[in-house]
This record gives sequence, C-alpha cells and structure tokens, in this order.
Amino acid sequence: MKTILLPTDFSDNSWNAIEYALNFYKDSTCNFYLLHINRLSNVATTDYPYIPTEDVIVDIYIKPAKTQLKALLKKISENFPKNKKHKFHTLTESNFFIESIRNNVEEKKVDVIVMGTKGASGLSKFIIGSNTGDVITKVKCTTLVVPENAKYKKLEEVAFPTDFSLSNNLQVLQPIAEILEETSSSLRVLNISKKDSVLNRDQQKSKELLEDYFYNYKHSFHFLTNKKVEDAVQCFVESRNIDLIAMVAKNLNYFQQILFHTKVEEISYHTDVPFLVLHE
Repeated sequence: MKTILLPTDFSDNSWNAIEYALNFYKDSTCNFYLLHINRLSNVATTDYPYIPTEDVIVDIYIKPAKTQLKALLKKISENFPKNKKHKFHTLTESNFFIESIRNNVEEKKVDVIVMGTKGASGLSKFIIGSNTGDVITKVKCTTLVVPENAKYKKLEEVAFPTDFSLSNNLQVLQPIAEILEETSSSLRVLNISKKDSVLNRDQQKSKELLEDYFYNYKHSFHFLTNKKVEDAVQCFVESRNIDLIAMVAKNLNYFQQILFHTKVEEISYHTDVPFLVLHE
C-alpha cells in the first residue's frame, strides 16, 4: 500500500495536482492524506494586537479549513468513480509549512508527496513556486510536481536527465522502476554536455550501473550538446513527447539548471510536464 501526501491550499492548482494523483495511482492501493497547513507566519501577522490564543486559531483557521477539506472530499467523490483501492484522510495543522510537511512524512511514512505548481509570471523569481521549491529541496521524500497545465495521460515516455554523477545507492531509482513496471513505459536516459566530450571513467561506470539497473525495462541513452541545459531538455521533451521528467535531487548540476532559473521564454515543460523528484 502506498501513502500519498496531498498538500492543498484549495486553489485550482492544488486541485489539478489531486486530479493527476488520483488518475496516476488509480490502479494502486493508496492512503491519500489531504493536508491543509495554516502557516504560523500567517497566524502571527494577523490584525490582532496580541498573539492569538488557541481558541482563536481554532475558530479563525482550523474550523474553516476542516469545512473546506470536507467540501474537497465531496468534490473528489463527485468527479471520480468510487475506487475501492483508495482511502482518504484529512489533516489540518497550524505550523510552519516545511516543518509540517516533514512531520507528516515521518509520522505517516509517506511514500510520495504530490504538489501542484503554477508557472512563472514575469514577476516570479523562479519558475517553480516557493512552496514546491522548498519541499523538493528541503524534504527528503519522493515528490511528484504537477504543473498547472499538466493533465494525466497514460505514461509512455519518461525522461531521466543525468550527468552520470550517481552514487552507488541505486535504490533511489526504485520509484522510476515501479512506474516503468506499472505503466510499461519507456525510459529515456538523457545526458547533456556543454561541449562535445567523452564520459570519464566514473561517468562510464555510472552509465553501466544504470544499464544494469534498468536492464529489464525498455530504455535508451541519449546524448545532447547544448550550452543551456534547459534548452536541451525543452528540445528533448518536445521531440519525444515526454510524459514525465524524473530527476535525482542530489544531482545538483542538472537539477538546479532544469528546475531553478529565471528564464521563462520558450520553456514550456515547466507548465506542461510533471516532474518526479527523487531523494536518497
């Protein structure tokens, strides 16, 4: 049984992520935890001239959130046929956002966090929103990031950008193997270099490890040369109709260039293609 954490702020964005998650895991036995967090920072900056008491926090924040979570469960039941494999639980907390996510991941033994993210506007500092950005960099849990325009379709092509600087702990790749197993999709291992170069000995060893690890699944290796990693990813995603991009968070060289930069023009994968972020 999988345990899936669905943080929600009741926005269209987070509903899109919930829709994607329920479709993505429709054939899996799952406990879904719908979590709404009333940030302590928000509670502390209300118009109250004093620190709100627990009763005030319950009346102003907790009760309305519980009502909205009930409405969300109703919306799920109205939009999805009953699935005997799925159980739903609701949680509402007043806490610091990341601390609350971490606590729930640990207490509920969460396998995957599924979060929505909104594409950048010209004013946004980063293309990935701050909440989602914080979760995928600060919480050691597999996270499925669902952009605002991503709609579920059966996975056929999964991209795995890597510079082959993997550790020997290939267990981190288990969620990819599970997806390939469940969906019969193909894995496209993508290496992007800024100039034509030959893999060094360590990189070649990592490539061979990947070859062995994914031996039983449909997979292929692809090598692109481009000074801008994000441009190369965009080209690859478009040319192969990639349905999911999987990345290891520790692989900072690629990870930061692909997910955290201010360039908005012509980079549509941020708003269209889900990301699966893996942690060791």
